[in-house]
Amino acid sequence: MKPMIWIGTLFIVLGALALAYQGINYTREKKVLDVGSIHVTSETHERFPLPPVFGGLALAGGIFLVVMGASSKP
Repeated sequence: MKPMIWIGTLFIVLGALALAYQGINYTREKKVLDVGSIHVTSETHERFPLPPVFGGLALAGGIFLVVMGASSKP
């Protein structure tokens, strides 16, 4: 398979995931108190948003690369 088709397929998958999940969730742990043997931490759940435009552009670009890679002569 041609590299252009592989890259296009990767863009299609990443674009579909970006449209489906619309962001990346992660947990941040922070020390609140650290005195001797007493350790207190706080966990906050945060989200890094991904605009749907990025997912749509990746999906469209991937489709374009797959079509161009399949139609180009070896």
